[in-house]
Amino acid sequence: MTADADDATYLVTDIEATGFRPGQHSMLSFATVAVTATGEERGRFEAVLAELPGSSWHPGTRAWFENDEPAALLAATTDPREAAEVINDFVAFVLDLPGPRIFAAHPVAFDGSWIDFYLRRFTDHQLIDGIYESEPLFHDTLCLRSYAAAVTGRSVREVSPATLPSEWFGEVPHTHRAIDDALGYAHLLVELFQRAAGAVGA
Repeated sequence: MTADADDATYLVTDIEATGFRPGQHSMLSFATVAVTATGEERGRFEAVLAELPGSSWHPGTRAWFENDEPAALLAATTDPREAAEVINDFVAFVLDLPGPRIFAAHPVAFDGSWIDFYLRRFTDHQLIDGIYESEPLFHDTLCLRSYAAAVTGRSVREVSPATLPSEWFGEVPHTHRAIDDALGYAHLLVELFQRAAGAVGA
């Protein structure tokens, strides 16, 4: 299938968290940019979430934010909303988009695990709903890191915003602010589709 024939909505998502274990740690913020395979934007969602009761910070994550990324920390902690309210608003946003809806992240194993945890905790959905669901939230997932490795022929470990050309990310700086990174990854997705289809040169 070419990009022109792909009618899916790709929900490219980036999350920021207090650590690496959903539940023990909390998701601080996340953003989603909904795009088609050809780059048409269909919507954006961005939110800052209150930390879960009883959760904690991983010491390394806190030190990294405070010492290396204070602007990202400020963005991820300013004016938080209750997690249940945010996640239910996100579900409404997703279901309002045309399907099939594909959740995409870089890598999907990290960002997707957080979204799945929060969906299961606060809604009747999960990242991939059962095959018998009448209205699944997402119809499938796509790991942008794995896809980038396949398209470029590089090892997965060699694929990151630091190793790929900045123009592939639409020249959007990778700031660790969720909306910036989601937007950059949305540009990357479209670039990879074009390269896979042979629409652009190597």
